[in-house]
Amino acid sequence: MSVSPLPRFTPRRALGRTGFVATAVGIGDIADRSAPREALVATLRRALDAGLNVIDTAPNYEEGLSEEVVGEALRGRREHVFLIDKVDVLDAPVAPQVEASLKRLGHATVDLFAFHAVSEPSAWEQLAAPGGGLEQLGRCVSAGQARFRGISSHHPDVLRAAVNSGLCDVVMFPLGPFVDLRYVEDVLPLARSRGVGVVSFKTFGAGKLLGDTEGYGRPLEARPRGKVGSGGREDRDAPLLPHLSVEECVRYTLSLDPDVMLMGMSHPNEQDAALGAAHSARPLSMEERADVRERAKAAMEGKGGVWWNPPTAAAAS
Repeated sequence: MSVSPLPRFTPRRALGRTGFVATAVGIGDIADRSAPREALVATLRRALDAGLNVIDTAPNYEEGLSEEVVGEALRGRREHVFLIDKVDVLDAPVAPQVEASLKRLGHATVDLFAFHAVSEPSAWEQLAAPGGGLEQLGRCVSAGQARFRGISSHHPDVLRAAVNSGLCDVVMFPLGPFVDLRYVEDVLPLARSRGVGVVSFKTFGAGKLLGDTEGYGRPLEARPRGKVGSGGREDRDAPLLPHLSVEECVRYTLSLDPDVMLMGMSHPNEQDAALGAAHSARPLSMEERADVRERAKAAMEGKGGVWWNPPTAAAAS
């Protein structure tokens, strides 16, 4: 079945001090074992054909499938694409993890290796210590296996320390209608002031802002009182709890102006909605942003934990 062409995206500004001129939207995790591999590769190439030039993957995304799909989709197209991969095990030697990821990708180098989910201050301190993970990753950079270093994190204090350390070229963190506002008001401007690239995720709050899910399509274990669905087809096809639209989430995050906003787009219909919204988005006013945040609070109620905010912080307050 044919699909409609996507809007065209063009590079807009450098990703921090990397000098790479990136599109405003990047391709997030694109692994789904329920879909044929060739379909995943074709979907990723469709996004590349639309001009998107940043791709993110990690070893633990569907146990390496994401890396394999990304590597296959990039064959013959590697030039002019900023490829991000992760180091998943923070307390293990780095070099073997880098080598295993490059083997799954089938490419000799990536643009950025980021330590994945560095969300405890103690974990950051170990990575930044002499002989720690960042020093080890620096040797991989010197060997030509990557060009830049960074972290992804779910903790503003960790991100602030990472940006101030001078050890990270890029930081990756949540930006969307329901995140701890320190990401927005503290980490984002600090990174800009230090020339550190910003790649954001959680635009849709793991899907919770868009539908009735515990996150990434997982069914709710229990609905909030008074919000019990009948279990019929209509219940499955549309959210019954408060929710935001794709357009509202995308417009909100782009209004914050990260260097790159990652979105997961494993299927053409997801691409159509996400990239259509991004292409037509216009900045929200401060009042409109506040309104979206208030409605996001209602859309998150009763949908499980919010792992991308520190446990002690009040989200979106």
